[in-house]
Amino acid sequence: MLDPFTKKRIEKILENYIDKKIPANLKEEFQIHYKFRGNTVTLTQERSGYMGGRFEYPIAQLRLEETHWKVYWQDSKNKWHFVDDINPDRDFEKQIKEIDGNGIFWA
Repeated sequence: MLDPFTKKRIEKILENYIDKKIPANLKEEFQIHYKFRGNTVTLTQERSGYMGGRFEYPIAQLRLEETHWKVYWQDSKNKWHFVDDINPDRDFEKQIKEIDGNGIFWA
């Protein structure tokens, strides 16, 4: 389980990332959320649906395993897989930048 200080630090990093990632004119249509569960942070995207309503789907998952953050992607069967192209790192913020620059997660 993440300690309160680390969790707060990660929340600040994510809030800053989300604020910069979504242009002001799209904030009503498109949102990024994050959820903590133990040593795992899951990023999700929420959008307006074609026929109305909203839907949310996972983007990436970061797991603190021992002392390093590892990045995972989810397949169509909701199974998470380690991303071989992103090396585990102690720096959470670096991993967010890796997700942002990797074509797997954002078009």
